[in-house]
This record gives sequence, structure tokens and C-alpha cells, in this order.
Amino acid sequence: MGDHADPVLAHGRAVLASQPFSVLVGAELAALSADGHAELRLPLRQDLQQQHGFLHGGVVSYLADNALTYAGGAAMAVPVVTSEYKINYLRPAIGDLLIARAECVSRGRQQAVARCDVFVRKDGEEKLCAVAQGTIARLGEGS
Repeated sequence: MGDHADPVLAHGRAVLASQPFSVLVGAELAALSADGHAELRLPLRQDLQQQHGFLHGGVVSYLADNALTYAGGAAMAVPVVTSEYKINYLRPAIGDLLIARAECVSRGRQQAVARCDVFVRKDGEEKLCAVAQGTIARLGEGS
């Protein structure tokens, strides 16, 4: 089945396209499933680096945050926002592609908990560069 036939992925990509910051940095939604799995990708560019030549931690954090929210939102099947998250940086992100793979580990009516591994790809090899966990909250009436 192609990506265009998958309504969950198609909806997720439409949401990503409506996020100005995601468009600015060039994020791509590579995978999304109703069981709470998400994969976001971000081609690394020089203008996203900090002074030491690493991808800026805020960009790594953004990708993890968004992947967590996609995973929790897909599992809950309602509009959501990130309530909180924590990230641990394990190594500098130096390479050509950042990949955030998230999964929902617990889902209720009002919130979900998701975890995310962030990898950096360099010369075809992926290395874990950050791990994150977050709480994803259902958007309430009037939010």
C-alpha cells in the first residue's frame, strides 16, 4: 500500500505542512500509524548548527517533541499538544539526516505517554544521539 493510500499518514503530513516552524526547518513525516508509531526526518543543514558545528540542540529537541506528539496523537486519535517532555542528549548530531522514531507506550482518554529515540545518520550509518519521553495531552474544549 502506498503512502497516499494511508489516511493516517496523509493527515499527519497535512498537519506538518500547516506548522510554519516545521516547514522552515524542512521536517518530513516519514511514517505514522494509528497504533502510535511515528518517524520524523530532518535533513541537516549548516544554518541549523550551533557554533561547534553540531546540529543545534533546540532542533534535535524540536524533532523529538514533534515525534512524541505524533505518536501520542495517532494513538489517541484526537487533537493533542505536548504537555511535557524530557530529553537526554547522548552525542553531537553531526551528519546528513536526523531521524526521530517515537512510540506511544501508554494511552488514556485525556493523555498518552510516548518515548522517542533520535538518530543521526552519517555515511549511511545511524547512531543514537538523543532519547526523550513525554506526556501528550488531549486538546480540550475552548483550547
